[in-house]
Amino acid sequence: LGTVAGAALGTSTVTSFIESASGVEQGGRTGLTALCAAALFILALFFSPIVGMVGSYRPITAPALVVVGTMMMRNVSKIDWNNYAESLPALLIIAGIPLCYSIADGLALGFIAYPLVKLLSGQGRDVKWLMYAMAAVLVAYFIAVHV
Repeated sequence: LGTVAGAALGTSTVTSFIESASGVEQGGRTGLTALCAAALFILALFFSPIVGMVGSYRPITAPALVVVGTMMMRNVSKIDWNNYAESLPALLIIAGIPLCYSIADGLALGFIAYPLVKLLSGQGRDVKWLMYAMAAVLVAYFIAVHV
């Protein structure tokens, strides 16, 4: 019920699990834990404008973004850079996210490039039909939104 209500209100469904797990980890076994968390969330609403002012100040958020970026780059070493059908879409994602200023658009570039590169390299049968459909939808998205 909480997941459905949260999704209808635009919140992430994972957050309800995190609060529940942290309450259980700290020894909470009853509904009183959830009521205490709810009271603290209501109290936090009054401080959200202050946090919003600090969070939009770029020198504060930039170091955290750099650390997250370096942690994400560890997986780049696992890409087979000799296989162009695999590495070119990955490169487009890696370069596309910061250049487009959008994670969604960068991922979309990779989703479009993967079946296209596989098709052009003669490995088109290795790609499932759903991937081709996804690429077509994303091309339509780029045309509708960005052109």
